[in-house]
Amino acid sequence: MPLITLKTKINAPIERCFDLSTSIDLHKQSVEHTQEEAIGGRTEGLMQRSEEVTWRAKHLGIWFIMTVRMTNYERPHYFCDEMVSGPFQSMAHEHYFEELGEHTLMIDKFRFVSPLGILGRWANAVVLKNHFAKLLLTRNEAIKTFAETSRWK
Repeated sequence: MPLITLKTKINAPIERCFDLSTSIDLHKQSVEHTQEEAIGGRTEGLMQRSEEVTWRAKHLGIWFIMTVRMTNYERPHYFCDEMVSGPFQSMAHEHYFEELGEHTLMIDKFRFVSPLGILGRWANAVVLKNHFAKLLLTRNEAIKTFAETSRWK
């Protein structure tokens, strides 16, 4: 199972970083190059415990539909969203937030299992892990930019 771990230091309060990370609107804006849109469940605002959102997005030239549920929610320190239906055998994205003085350390742990056995494992190693790492880095840069400026308001 591939694991992507990212750490992002943000010069902003932990609550702001947490809320921006749960924002459907900011997520859509940060990955607009995938033409991602929320098409079901909660489609705007901040995700809360047990809520679902269905996303439609184009990755690697292919359209995908995936529904995720916020399975754990401990504001402002942790939340986890997990795929309930979509292209993977499984997918979980854990988000951790730690206060470091006036900064926040945001830690992402993204795990996924592709279908198709050995072919899926090959795709993970050659394409998917790198693709999703870049996507998460782009998303985290947007969170950081909004959190550290007045754009978060």
